[in-house]
Amino acid sequence: MTDQTVATPPPPTDRPAASPLLTTAQRRPARTLSVPVWLVAGLTGFAAGAATVGLAWGLSSSGSSAPAAASANTGTFTLVGSMTLTSGAVDTKTGCAGSGGYNDIRTGAGVTVYDESGKVLAIGALGPGVTQGVDGCAFTVNVTKVPRGPKFYQVEISHRGKINLSSSDAEAGLFGATLG
Repeated sequence: MTDQTVATPPPPTDRPAASPLLTTAQRRPARTLSVPVWLVAGLTGFAAGAATVGLAWGLSSSGSSAPAAASANTGTFTLVGSMTLTSGAVDTKTGCAGSGGYNDIRTGAGVTVYDESGKVLAIGALGPGVTQGVDGCAFTVNVTKVPRGPKFYQVEISHRGKINLSSSDAEAGLFGATLG
């Protein structure tokens, strides 16, 4: 019998076998993706600009069809003043209110503020009535979040017609209406 050496294959590994055509020195390193800096900067700038324009557009429209001038307002104010019913009022448990043909004039009656074109800007309500004289009643008017900007305002209490008010008087709290 002769001694023969039998070659045993190496154990299997998870690593791919080295290419017999390239030596270790000739193998290339793994490829990396190289993106030019100017391309990254350009795409970032474009995205930021698009986001800014979208945000400005969204904030200026706020879901309404308001003219461009209305969106350039410098904020809002609270319209304050009074509404006096000179006759036809009756005492109630909480103050006074209109009666008969004036029964719509009472605490909680609607107060609507319009701009010069008749567009509704804000809605409020009459405050509690305070007895004035024999059969009169005075109410506070307080309408919040009235946008600044119109040349003048129109104020309507209940369905009694619109009263014109200059912007400066409206913002100074000088609204006053009388009925009766």
